[in-house]
Amino acid sequence: MNPGLIALLAMPIAMLPGLPASAAQTQSSDAETAATTWETQAHGVTLSLTQILPDPARAFYLNRGFPPEAAELYATACVYMTVLRNDAAPGELSFRLADWTVQSAGQARVPNAVEEWMTQWRARGLPEAAQIAFRWAQFPPEQEYAVGEWNQGMLTTGLPPGSRFDLIARWTVAGKTFEGKLENVVCAR
Repeated sequence: MNPGLIALLAMPIAMLPGLPASAAQTQSSDAETAATTWETQAHGVTLSLTQILPDPARAFYLNRGFPPEAAELYATACVYMTVLRNDAAPGELSFRLADWTVQSAGQARVPNAVEEWMTQWRARGLPEAAQIAFRWAQFPPEQEYAVGEWNQGMLTTGLPPGSRFDLIARWTVAGKTFEGKLENVVCAR
């Protein structure tokens, strides 16, 4: 067999152009708001979490018709602006939040489901307009993205303020499962 072909076949997938297995995680803080962002790239996909501090989260929902106690419940549930981008995956990316994992203090759980929040809001009698505004601001529970497509939305872990966790996001492309991980993420206080 050709030695050049053997070397190519032995090359890790991470070294193939456009398909890095993972990149180093980055962390940055906004000088004005002090909100921190964690970002990683894996298998042609970019994943980021940006803290939404409790005061802006409260204000956002109070201004959309939430009563103070409901806005407080959400604002203190460890809220993030979540972005998932299909930059260069080898095809259409498909994900379900139910397949993602939040690992904290030796325990694993899925992020809070949008439908769980909606059930609470209906039980509290929130106006329909407030419920619609809430639903549209959330990160989708499942989605498909072609290369170049992306989405963002709010996501909660349900952990107490100041908690640390790892997030493992999973998605499929052409029937194969991939994942990206953000480590040592901190819930805003």
